[in-house]
Amino acid sequence: MNILRGLGILPVLLLAAGECHATGVTIGVVAPQEGNFALLGAQIFAGASAKAQQDGNTIVKIGESCEENSGAAVADALIAAKVQVAIGFLCSETLEGALPKLKDANIPAIAVSVRSRILMEDALKNSWPLFRMAPPDGAEAAKIIEVILRDWSSAPIALIEDGTIHGRELTEAVRNALEEKGLKPVFTDTYRPGQDQQIALVRRLKKAGVTKVFVGGDRSDVSIIARDAKAEKIQLDLLGGDAMRAADQPLALADGVFAVALPEYATRPGAEATVGALRTDGVEPEGYVLPAYAAVEIATKAVQDAAADERPVAQHLGGVSFDTVVGPITFNAGHELADNPYQLLQWRSGAFVQPNGQKQ
Repeated sequence: MNILRGLGILPVLLLAAGECHATGVTIGVVAPQEGNFALLGAQIFAGASAKAQQDGNTIVKIGESCEENSGAAVADALIAAKVQVAIGFLCSETLEGALPKLKDANIPAIAVSVRSRILMEDALKNSWPLFRMAPPDGAEAAKIIEVILRDWSSAPIALIEDGTIHGRELTEAVRNALEEKGLKPVFTDTYRPGQDQQIALVRRLKKAGVTKVFVGGDRSDVSIIARDAKAEKIQLDLLGGDAMRAADQPLALADGVFAVALPEYATRPGAEATVGALRTDGVEPEGYVLPAYAAVEIATKAVQDAAADERPVAQHLGGVSFDTVVGPITFNAGHELADNPYQLLQWRSGAFVQPNGQKQ
């Protein structure tokens, strides 16, 4: 059911907004409240509400259906609630319809999830006030390329992928960039995912003389490849992408496997106090909880700065370094993260940690 269809549902949206009434800054939080993404939406609402309540500010919760043509009604609800900034947004469909109206109302949007490059290009072309905390398309591949060129350039490497769209496109981007730099893999292949064993694959890797392997595939497949390589006494350094941040099952991942992935923000030293407070209140700081908390930190600071010099809030978002629970955040001239958040991590004793002595 499309809960956002038509302007006639605007009163319903506002009735269901679930405002935390307070004085000060008023921030709209847009996220799914029902359907397949409701759990992720609950994480966004929890993180945003925690920070707003701490500061005595107002949160206006707006449901997001992620359906086509739903964004205009979301924007109308935000405008009617007189929010000063809107954060959240899991879906590009919402932003596509909302941003033109948010521009006219001088309400910037801070997205914690949407990564569409085309959407951001449209936003910049039309001067829509979109700022993105999620890394853009290509950021994962860029970090993988950086790591391979830095750490593996003198070794025989292989690039293998699982045949899925993401795995294939990610691996192809890596291969093209490496070959442009004069680094040609000695082995490339598409393996069949979801198998109980990959012994034939690891034997072929050994025959090719490979010692370093990038895997464009799921964590479960990497676990099997690592197990079978060990059983065959084949020394392979394995590197996966952000898909490695998944459940450690059905086969546990072997220590030593690398991943280029987004960090676990809850483990940051600077996040300890916030994480402790959230858990005391019964909120597990997982998924989008801390990014949403950080988005409210950013929004609050921008609104306060705007009040001090009477410039639009959006002008206080770009080029400013914000100290947040997930680390320093700066939006560049393209309204994207100035720094690539992906990091090289290594699996040790049940968690991904920074490799000893490695630069990030």
